[in-house]
Amino acid sequence: MPFVIGYGIAIIGAMIAYQLSKGKTKKRQYIVWGITIMLAISPFLSFAIGLTYAFIKEDGWAALIMWLIFPIIFVIGLIVLLIGIFKKKEQKKADL
Repeated sequence: MPFVIGYGIAIIGAMIAYQLSKGKTKKRQYIVWGITIMLAISPFLSFAIGLTYAFIKEDGWAALIMWLIFPIIFVIGLIVLLIGIFKKKEQKKADL
């Protein structure tokens, strides 16, 4: 059951990202989650989904779906990271 390891690493990565981003600004949260999605969640989740799908279909070639899932999740993480990098700091409005 190697796909359990993939799901486990993805869940542990999400828990660590949650702990690192708790109480931080939105900008910092976007950066942390973008990096986590790209490096911890994307490869391991696509690996686990690919193996799960291959196990269900009973065809080893079906595991190649991970080649389609990985870039999609990676690009989502890249977009989240870029939003965090280019997001402007929030300013409080002055009361008039």
